[in-house]
Amino acid sequence: MDAYTDARCPAYASFFGVMGCAASIIFTVIGASYGTAKSAGAIFSSGILRPDHLMQNTLCAIMAQILSIYGLVSSVIIQGDLDEKMPLYQGFMQLGAGISVGLCGLAAGFAIGIVGDAGVRASTQQPRLYIGMVLILIFAEVLGLYGVVVCVLMLTKSKQNVTQCLY
Repeated sequence: MDAYTDARCPAYASFFGVMGCAASIIFTVIGASYGTAKSAGAIFSSGILRPDHLMQNTLCAIMAQILSIYGLVSSVIIQGDLDEKMPLYQGFMQLGAGISVGLCGLAAGFAIGIVGDAGVRASTQQPRLYIGMVLILIFAEVLGLYGVVVCVLMLTKSKQNVTQCLY
């Protein structure tokens, strides 16, 4: 740990942490809402043809909403470490952590929406395709989980051997 220095603990350092916190939840919610909306059209369309499969086809929307939980958990972890006076390094690490989980969640939400839309429509016509759709949805969901893992690693690293900022 280094001693307090003005260059390492500027007044604006916490801004980057706050932006990481916001990016985490904003981007994952955008991805989750896209995935839910895109797959919902197919879910309702398939409900007309096969009402007995309506509940099993909601898996796409449920998996999309899990992405927003990833963003919420990451944002809560980041905000727990925010201080008025903090090292610039820690602020940058929090920004990177928030962006990593946010953009991974956004990409996963797009993938879940597109796969969910096509998969639900296809499995309505041919029920044997349902297992394949679920597997592809799992592969899409894990993209968001990768972002959470990177986020946790970055946040852990942001607390090790950093400058202690004095008020």
